[in-house]
Amino acid sequence: MSTVFTIAALTLHEAARRKVLRSLAVLTVILLGLSAWGFNRLNAEFGGLTTGEARIAASIVLNLVMFGLSLIAALGTAFLAGPTLAGDMESGIALSMLARPVRRYAVLLGKWLGLVVFGGSFVVLAGLAQLIIVKVTVDYWPPHPIAGLALLAGQTTVLLTLGLLLSAVISPMASGVVAVGLFGATWVAGVVGGIGTALHNDSVARVGEVSRVLLPTDGLWRGAMHGLQSPGVMSADASFAGHPFLSADPVTGVYLAWSLVWLAVILGLAATAFSRRDL
Repeated sequence: MSTVFTIAALTLHEAARRKVLRSLAVLTVILLGLSAWGFNRLNAEFGGLTTGEARIAASIVLNLVMFGLSLIAALGTAFLAGPTLAGDMESGIALSMLARPVRRYAVLLGKWLGLVVFGGSFVVLAGLAQLIIVKVTVDYWPPHPIAGLALLAGQTTVLLTLGLLLSAVISPMASGVVAVGLFGATWVAGVVGGIGTALHNDSVARVGEVSRVLLPTDGLWRGAMHGLQSPGVMSADASFAGHPFLSADPVTGVYLAWSLVWLAVILGLAATAFSRRDL
């Protein structure tokens, strides 16, 4: 395990040196600044969250901004995961490192752990900063902030795990593009499924259900939205059924268990692909 932790620490150090980190920081500061201005205008419009309409507006805007943060995290982790593994193989670094008595699965697990810490820390810190902004500007604090941020970190972990698998079989750039593309496609499928549920169309609703099973990012995102939005916001107005930035139901224990199984399977496939890859 010492090898795994050593490689994880090196992966964190490498990620911190990449230009993509500075890009993530700039995008995050811009998004937080825009959200602070937006919530300040929201407070000026409603004069404090004393009405149901104000809480609905705050919930929608908060989840919208959190989706922006999750998208920034998705872009960053997807394009970090590819070079972290495939880049080492193309540059020959992996060959020199694995010539020593270091097993490939330890290298993969160490890189995965380092990226999980990096991506999870980014989401939690940026999300916490956003919640503080909302509290200061409109005096709103979500009902389940810890669960919401944990699910966002889980979403990031799912995507970077997929990125590692892809980077073991295709080029670094292609792995990032495919991972982000699948992330976006799953979110769109989830929106379509939500609309189907609102319209009581089982065939359309099944699109979202299937997509959330194949790639758990959207399911975890919807659980995060439910934890961050004001309680009862969905029951306040039936017209909000199927809204892309509101969630009617919390994430279930069964779905969380499936997400863990999914992670284990994808990580196992990545280890298998990496062990068979010519260096």
